[in-house]
Amino acid sequence: MSQLTPNAIDQLKARIDAHREDIVRFLREICAIPSMDSQIGLVGERIAAEMRRLGFDEARFDVMGNILGRIGNGPRAIVFDSHIDTVGVGDRSQWQWDPFEGKVADGVLYARGACDEKGSTPGMVYGMALARDLGLLDGWTAWYTGNMEEWMDGIAGLCFVDHDPKVRPDIVVIGEPTRMQVYRGHKGRIEMKVVAKGRSAHAASNFLGDNAIYKLLPVIAGVRDLDARLRTHEFLGKGTITATDLRVSTASINAVPDEATLFIDRRLTFGDTRESTLAEVQAIIDRAGAGDMRLEMLTWDEPSYTGFRLTLDKYFPAWALDESHPVVQAALNTTELVYGQRARTGKWDFSTNGTYWAGQAGIPSIGFGPGDEIHAHTTLDQVRLDDVVNATAFYAALPAMIAQNS
Repeated sequence: MSQLTPNAIDQLKARIDAHREDIVRFLREICAIPSMDSQIGLVGERIAAEMRRLGFDEARFDVMGNILGRIGNGPRAIVFDSHIDTVGVGDRSQWQWDPFEGKVADGVLYARGACDEKGSTPGMVYGMALARDLGLLDGWTAWYTGNMEEWMDGIAGLCFVDHDPKVRPDIVVIGEPTRMQVYRGHKGRIEMKVVAKGRSAHAASNFLGDNAIYKLLPVIAGVRDLDARLRTHEFLGKGTITATDLRVSTASINAVPDEATLFIDRRLTFGDTRESTLAEVQAIIDRAGAGDMRLEMLTWDEPSYTGFRLTLDKYFPAWALDESHPVVQAALNTTELVYGQRARTGKWDFSTNGTYWAGQAGIPSIGFGPGDEIHAHTTLDQVRLDDVVNATAFYAALPAMIAQNS
């Protein structure tokens, strides 16, 4: 294995500089390909073409439709995880430029997916190839997975481990935006609903009916009031609960609704469990005393664009690595070596594929990527091109740093 000497880092940086235009062009081209609503086939093909051009040992789609790339056959496996689906663009009139063509101003690319999360893909793909060329992947099997996370976070990792390629990695690097810092966890969540049953009647004779909306009013108030009482963790922060949607079944707008459904988003910190969280909401329902209401956890059962289907509860556990964890320390050492300054550690406010990798599978995972999550899902979706290029050095050097510290 090549050592991470100053000379090796100088060689790595020189090769990255030589590929700067390729890296930037690659990013702009994948941002220009719409990949909303889990439809990642076309952008996956573009990424596969780049991996083949760079001499990856394997570049193919998995059964779910995520794009995979592999270099090496070593005994240890590392996965570089970047979701390549995006949210929609919303009202086009709110954009000051074409969201897919984007624009570059003052060294910043503005385009849908630039921050969340196509910005990490070029550095991961080129970083793996350059690490191979410099001997920094000796002893490793390195995988890139460009997946659909906006569709359902964590499901791509579950497919990777249990279905295709049936590999349980030793380490995962998540490319969600971290402002070039090392992130080591985030809160989890549960999605649930409360369904209230009523009795329909003509609105002119409302006293003959039983309004399902009214039954939910004390539950909505109880959810609102519970939020302030939820526990806090010193690193992950405070849990939250929010009423997010209300859907009504009614014969017409002139009828008493016979069913109403309240949707709830509950963010979990350490100490919150599936059971305790459901019990909190059930207690609110019981206190409401309105009768004929039930609490249900939401499930996922939608086929991907390839027809692959898994049925899963929408429960996503919180996770975090201690700052002293060897993978976190290796990541921090890598930033110090390649950038001359040790990064800080932090956490995401939103959810990532780490809910599966670390939260469910217990695989040590860290986050590192260009961009700031405050720009995710906005019309100011953006990433600094210098950061996109510079992230390549981190992705390339990290496996060798982990091996040296083992």
